[in-house]
Amino acid sequence: MEARRLRAWELLQKGWKQIEVAEALGGSRGAVSRWAALARQEGSQALRRRKPPGGPRKLQDDQLAQLPELLQRGPGSFGFSGEIWTRARIAQAIRQEFGVSYHPTQVGRLLKQCGFSLQKPTLRASQRNEDAIRDWRDRRFPELKKGPG
Repeated sequence: MEARRLRAWELLQKGWKQIEVAEALGGSRGAVSRWAALARQEGSQALRRRKPPGGPRKLQDDQLAQLPELLQRGPGSFGFSGEIWTRARIAQAIRQEFGVSYHPTQVGRLLKQCGFSLQKPTLRASQRNEDAIRDWRDRRFPELKKGPG
């Protein structure tokens, strides 16, 4: 991308029109226009690749590598009842283990970096009676269902 931006600026300096540059480099006219404006205001150095914005990571690489084994221990080892991890629970476990705070919405990003994917458990009541449900669905529901008036 950097090379493309710099090449676009070079072609514009040679007198090419923005539409010609866009077609030649496979970009949009709007992108070429933004690049040209940026280069005119701040110079061609502004078209170079920049470090991505944002602060430094809170968890170090070795701590991030420990996250899967931390989760392997299970929620019970951190005082949670039940065997389901949630992002809020994981954020709290990270805080307890490493002393680093993450908002639960950011925990998903960390898990993705560790190779985990989103899992949604099928919630079924433990007292669920499949026979009673089948009977109600087959016998009672058709009686209750509105028919054509």
